[in-house]
Amino acid sequence: MGMKNSPVARASPKSNKKFGIFREARTRILIWYAISILSLGMLSIPLFRHLIIQQVNTRVRKDLQEEVVHFRKAFEQWKSIPARQQEPIETFINNFLATNLPEDDDFLLFYLGDPTGIRGAARLYKHEPLALPKLLRPGSQLIDEWSKVARAERGEKTTSDTTIGTILYIVEPFTSEGEIDGSFVAVHTTAGELQEARQIFQIFVPVLAVVIIIAYGLGWIATGKVLEPIHQLAVTARGIGKKDLTKRIRVQGSGEMAELARTFNRMLDRLQAVFESQRNFLRDASHELRTPITVIRGHLELMEDDLPAEQKPTLQLLFGELDRMSRLVRDLSLLAKTERPDFLKLDTVEVGELTEELYQKAKTLGERNWQLRAQARGEMRVDRQKFTEAVMNLVENATQHTQEGDSIVLGSTLTPHELRFWVRDTGEGIAPEEQKRIFERFFRGSNPHSPGSGLGLSIVRAIVKAHGGRVQLWSEPHFGSEFTIVIPLLRT
Repeated sequence: MGMKNSPVARASPKSNKKFGIFREARTRILIWYAISILSLGMLSIPLFRHLIIQQVNTRVRKDLQEEVVHFRKAFEQWKSIPARQQEPIETFINNFLATNLPEDDDFLLFYLGDPTGIRGAARLYKHEPLALPKLLRPGSQLIDEWSKVARAERGEKTTSDTTIGTILYIVEPFTSEGEIDGSFVAVHTTAGELQEARQIFQIFVPVLAVVIIIAYGLGWIATGKVLEPIHQLAVTARGIGKKDLTKRIRVQGSGEMAELARTFNRMLDRLQAVFESQRNFLRDASHELRTPITVIRGHLELMEDDLPAEQKPTLQLLFGELDRMSRLVRDLSLLAKTERPDFLKLDTVEVGELTEELYQKAKTLGERNWQLRAQARGEMRVDRQKFTEAVMNLVENATQHTQEGDSIVLGSTLTPHELRFWVRDTGEGIAPEEQKRIFERFFRGSNPHSPGSGLGLSIVRAIVKAHGGRVQLWSEPHFGSEFTIVIPLLRT
């Protein structure tokens, strides 16, 4: 059966850790903050424009009303003076316009005549200012309409002329001795006011943009300050491992952040107690088991010469079980030592030479089609003894799950960043549901009677992890398996 290409050999899996500014909590908060501010800003622009126009229209109507009130007072005062009653109404109009100059875009018009009379319309007598826009000149539609108004009226006319805009007006007839003498019309065109409003709006938009940018910057700083305790918690948590569970989060003040830090510290206390209990158990158990195993083996060896021949196989069986127990005790002791900070004795090794040495050792484990597929060149720092033990565990595992004629391939590659050493076989493979548990202690897969203690792959992972690396697995039932040790380079 040919050996299937391994995906590990084709492509190196990347670490699933993804760090970046767009994954920071403060960035996500600021993005939502920015979306909210921009949404409100976009909504505020038409709202602001609408409010400005409404304010302009309200103020203009108020100004027009004040013009009318001022006219009424002036006209009533003029009528109340007997000497003035002999004067023509034209004199009052001339005096009023001479002393009341309209503001920009305001127009004051006086009509003389009774719209209800025989002629049915009044005539435009005088206006201020003298220059009138085209739509307000004598003969225009509006001028004719106002000449026929016989009672107080207010309204507005929308025009298509951008220089005029909307025309707001109030018509106020005036009477003397019970007859209509004429009417006073206060007019305002909104084009100038709207132009000013647009200018204000043009100023408002860039100011709003600057304010939003400043708000983003302040929001970034503020969220950084608010999330600083969480950042410190994450930094401390990253520095905590099974080898050092003594670090704790510094608790400051009160509130949710302080309570989070205290809860985290209490969790670490419990974890530290569990790990210490586990380490102590492994250390004590492996130490205490050595003595009875040694004593039993010594007594059995003394009995060996005196036993009848038919009991010799039983004695050999006992020796075999004692050997297996000794290996188990040794493995447990090794696993306990991996938790210690002085577990590794790093040294500079030549990778190609180490690869050749491991290949020569592997060939002594069984009759297989042994192959050395790649041999890296270069130096790196590893614990030679522990690394050799990890690779030989993988080789022994491959030997146990293959038969004569199957291939076992070893190889190593060295990149500027990491060492990759693999052991590949064409054996029975590993079921997908077992691949996730293959590195667990005492896990033997679907065959509980398989050789070994079930600690070999756990030891491999512990040794590689102590070097700061990882073990990758590719396997497919009936096509074989590939274990790859990946260790980052520690330069000398």
